[in-house]
Amino acid sequence: MIDAVDINCDMGEAFGRWRVGDTDDTTLMGQISSANIAAGFHAGDPNLMDQTVRLATEHGVGIGAHPGYNDLQGFGRRKIAGTAKELVNDMVYQVGALREFARRHGARLQHVKPHGALYMEMAVDAELSQIFMQYMRTVEPNAYIFCMGGSETYRVAKEAGQPVVREFYADRDYDDTGSIVFTRDAGRPDPAAIARKVVRACKEGKVRTVTGGDVDIAFESICFHSDTLGALDIVRQMREALNAEGIRIAPISEIARH
Repeated sequence: MIDAVDINCDMGEAFGRWRVGDTDDTTLMGQISSANIAAGFHAGDPNLMDQTVRLATEHGVGIGAHPGYNDLQGFGRRKIAGTAKELVNDMVYQVGALREFARRHGARLQHVKPHGALYMEMAVDAELSQIFMQYMRTVEPNAYIFCMGGSETYRVAKEAGQPVVREFYADRDYDDTGSIVFTRDAGRPDPAAIARKVVRACKEGKVRTVTGGDVDIAFESICFHSDTLGALDIVRQMREALNAEGIRIAPISEIARH
């Protein structure tokens, strides 16, 4: 059974006056322990990045860069063709920008988590993961990489010696391989059902798949999405359920120290 867990959420996923989801980041930030902050390619802009980083520091939330495909129109959920080096350079650009905003507010970069279709591509592309990990070992050797356990991202990070965190997706379904089922529209899920799913994963290390079976799952952080409808109810019920089981919630950097 897990006795302490991180809760991470994708944040700052807007652009100018354009917003997604039905919950304001200001409300959500007080409910999470790590924030994956959009860095300008799939969502986010300089003013929003600055605002979101400041909000995270005020709440003691771990700051993460959330680089994605250069796809504002598709919200980074469409695969874009490019060489591994080109895609990593896009990530370098985004991580560097977000890291500077963190430094501006006296904070450090806790982690990096690729977004959407890029996250899924890295999970199966060893070359892409290797080139990205070479960059991280050079500039941020102590920053965590957030990814799925069993992915190429996880394997390559472990081999390279880069700190790595496995995620459990609260508001996404799983297939029989233990991978999340990628979707562009999760609808409005039942917060109570998600809370039960999360508690079971923490206590039993298992999750129900879309075919009705169970697969083993190991993780250090729970992810949910700010653009999922009812996100605030989801995180509140998750927290209540975890607290009731005596499971502590903290940023991954704090959990790793204990």
